[in-house]
Amino acid sequence: MKKSVSLNVADEKADESVKHLMLRIKEIPKTGYAFGHQDATAYGLGWKNDGNSYKSDVSEVLGDFPAVYGFELGHLELGHSQNLDTVNFNLMGKLIKKAHKDGGIITLSWHPDNPATKKSAWDPSPTVSHILNGGSLHPKYRAWLSKVAEFLNALKTKRGNSIPIVFRPYHEMNGSWFWWGHGNCTPKEFKQLWKETFEYLTQIHDVHNLLYCYATDAVKNEAEYLRYYPGDDYVDILGIDLYHKKTTEAYIEILNDNLTLLSKIGKQKNKPYAMTEGGLNMVTIDNWWTEVLHKNVADKGIVWALFWRNAWPDHYFAPFIGQQSSADFKEFHALPNVLFLKEISKIK
Repeated sequence: MKKSVSLNVADEKADESVKHLMLRIKEIPKTGYAFGHQDATAYGLGWKNDGNSYKSDVSEVLGDFPAVYGFELGHLELGHSQNLDTVNFNLMGKLIKKAHKDGGIITLSWHPDNPATKKSAWDPSPTVSHILNGGSLHPKYRAWLSKVAEFLNALKTKRGNSIPIVFRPYHEMNGSWFWWGHGNCTPKEFKQLWKETFEYLTQIHDVHNLLYCYATDAVKNEAEYLRYYPGDDYVDILGIDLYHKKTTEAYIEILNDNLTLLSKIGKQKNKPYAMTEGGLNMVTIDNWWTEVLHKNVADKGIVWALFWRNAWPDHYFAPFIGQQSSADFKEFHALPNVLFLKEISKIK
């Protein structure tokens, strides 16, 4: 009989599968870091999954899949059949089940529409105070969370065991571009939103298959990273989103400063940490993977680095066949401390 795992996670009633995932996550930095890709198996350059195939741009280049799979829940709250990136939710559920069965790790982001204006998540009109307990839009927001809970609770293996998920809501809150972001709500309101979301999912809807990930955008210092932090009891994993936007020198500095800081906070709090989003759009530097990324993240103790989606010919963050960085990507894949699906699936 399998012994129950004694491990502290934010959700006191977390399923055994969640504790097992946390143990795997804590093992990964001992050997390296995992490669992740957003919507890897849902679509890529010039193709979209119709439910009859299973591939990714990454696997076409490497013959190996990502270790970490990012998916997006935006528009689930509206009752739509597909998310804001046109991925059908039924298909998403199947892709999550397949990735889990193969030994991958699944992380879910959520860009809910602005509840006050009914515009996108990128509408910064203040709304958080209205959706908190006692606010005029609180019932509406609870109904939205109920739909999210229903989807999460339906993620089961064929045997009926729950599939563990790293849930990363309300991310990049130190930036001002989302309605839950800096300047659009107070740190106190943000923390309350996080806690109410956590309590509503765990206590009202019995969602017990989540690890909760708190992830900022790039920060200047520890105070900025922790300004919106809801507390150790509500967070399992620390994250940071680091995109290569300006010069390569500037990005190298951002990677080193931010991941060194994240490492320090992670060790203080005894929590694993990851680069939860990032990359260089269109990967325009031939040796970006080995020379820019790997040299500056490999020694930081991150669990994974997740690269954003391959959406359009002018918006993609992972190579595809023939893409200019694909030869370097193969060298990156061959590095002993860079883990894709084949390696990660061995970490039981």
